[in-house]
Amino acid sequence: MSAVEILKSIEIVREKLNTLGSNKSLVDPEVIQLSQRLDLLLNIYYSMRDVA
Repeated sequence: MSAVEILKSIEIVREKLNTLGSNKSLVDPEVIQLSQRLDLLLNIYYSMRDVA
């Protein structure tokens, strides 16, 4: 994935997480899973950025 694709994915997951977090408990397994996915994408993006 390119940095641009990662950023797009980050924005999509962030929007989903905001919506889900507004409708469910922040300790709901689905919210936690999505939050972990966002963390992973952010880590990938920052590691790509640091290398470039």
